[in-house]
Amino acid sequence: MILKIAAISDRAELAKIGGLLKSLNWRDGRATAGSVAKAVKQNEQAVMKEAAGQAVRDAILPHIVGNTVLRSAARPKKFSHLMVSRTQDGGFYGAHIDNALMGDGRAKMRSDLSFTLFLSEPDEYEGGELTVHSAGASQSIKAAAGHLVLYPSSSIHEVTPVTSGRRIVCVGWIESLIADPFQREILFDLDNTRAALRSISNSDPQAMLMLDKSISNLLRMWSRP
Repeated sequence: MILKIAAISDRAELAKIGGLLKSLNWRDGRATAGSVAKAVKQNEQAVMKEAAGQAVRDAILPHIVGNTVLRSAARPKKFSHLMVSRTQDGGFYGAHIDNALMGDGRAKMRSDLSFTLFLSEPDEYEGGELTVHSAGASQSIKAAAGHLVLYPSSSIHEVTPVTSGRRIVCVGWIESLIADPFQREILFDLDNTRAALRSISNSDPQAMLMLDKSISNLLRMWSRP
């Protein structure tokens, strides 16, 4: 499942984050890539451990971890550290797959889902589409600033060359309480059905209770806290 989510819709908040981005320091993106990905990666990564990076992280993170649609679709157990990347001057990130395991020690996590939060508007750069490949099909996405794309970390994906302008995005990964993507999708569909039924004033309370029970019991069966 590939999902586009409006994570930051407040224009003032986007402007604030845009101002913070101007203070970031950048380094060669290949420093954070694995041996295979390094060969196809040509972008820059923000230095997130500095004060400017921490300010950007603190401004963005609540919009991600608190987003109700993302939480319903991903059922997050752990979030990775956020990374901010900048691609320009013909830069790109060729076809690759994300590492299955990330982090060390207690921070070690399985990457079930990847996300890209767009921080540049589509008309600010040419190219730079996020392309996610699945069996028999590919989907290319160039979203508005503030929109987040959630997609399986198991997918081969790439960022096409940025031929003009500057593309800035925030990326990260999620380990889900529900490892099986089909089970996650069933729960997401049931959550959406429940929300739709709750908007109907004459919905049957007993039926709603049974739906709540079914969702809770599926979570008991499938989740791995």
